[in-house]
Amino acid sequence: MNAQKTAVLTGAGSGFGLECARIAAHQGMNLVLVDVQADALAKAEQELLALGVQVLARKVDVSNAQAMEALAAEVQNRFGAPHFVFNNAGVAAGGLLWENTVADWQWVLGVNLWGVIHGVRVFTPMMLEAAKHDSAYRGHIVNTASMAGLLTPPNMGVYNVSKHAVVALTETLYQDLKLVSDQVSASVLCPYFVPTGISQSHRNRPQALAADKPTKSMLIGQAMSDKAVGSGKITAAQVAQMVFDAMAQDQFYIYSHPQALGNVQERMNAIVAQHNPPDPFGARPDIGTQLRAQLRA
Repeated sequence: MNAQKTAVLTGAGSGFGLECARIAAHQGMNLVLVDVQADALAKAEQELLALGVQVLARKVDVSNAQAMEALAAEVQNRFGAPHFVFNNAGVAAGGLLWENTVADWQWVLGVNLWGVIHGVRVFTPMMLEAAKHDSAYRGHIVNTASMAGLLTPPNMGVYNVSKHAVVALTETLYQDLKLVSDQVSASVLCPYFVPTGISQSHRNRPQALAADKPTKSMLIGQAMSDKAVGSGKITAAQVAQMVFDAMAQDQFYIYSHPQALGNVQERMNAIVAQHNPPDPFGARPDIGTQLRAQLRA
């Protein structure tokens, strides 16, 4: 059924991107694998080619407008309009907001937000054009945000800002698409702590945006992130299946940990009631106490 379908996946060398590519391959889709880490991308390409599907693997910096435009043109020439676009590439950085450098902001927003903007900008017109010419065509765009796009945990503000923007972008994309087509839709993926490579994303940080010597808050944030991500019980493969299930049902919000929505509800209640932001450590005061002690020491 999906023999002629094409999936474009950024961040395809590991984590959610690779797991979604595996599912797409088992469904017989053509694959466009995009990553900035050459060795991981080459390994993924060889694995997926062995499954007998067509694979176009490209090392692309998703924050680069021209590179993404060139990728879209190549996809169009090779496979035509994609049916599934997974704007998934992401990086993480922590620390107190005022301690983050301009380079920190440029790196995180470049990948997490501009990467999604470019993916939407270059592929949506292709998908809508395909829909216009084929009533049987169905397309779906999934953007990876985070539960940090619905919450505001402290000491990780740059990441929060990038992911809140992705949620807003994708909600608007969904509404915009519904204005013009019944054949193309969108979803936002908001994972919580899942063991992927994101806590070590600094391995792919470009030299032009190199980090300064980390501050105490950044080191604390990195350690907390490593522990939380590494101890996650939901796997990237399980989340990938959630993505495909959601697309099949045109379900917009995709959560890896629905139990975390209590914190989102508390935040929304505070917004509506004009209360000050709630204590992010209400459920785990020990973590808040420890973090404050470390930062004030």
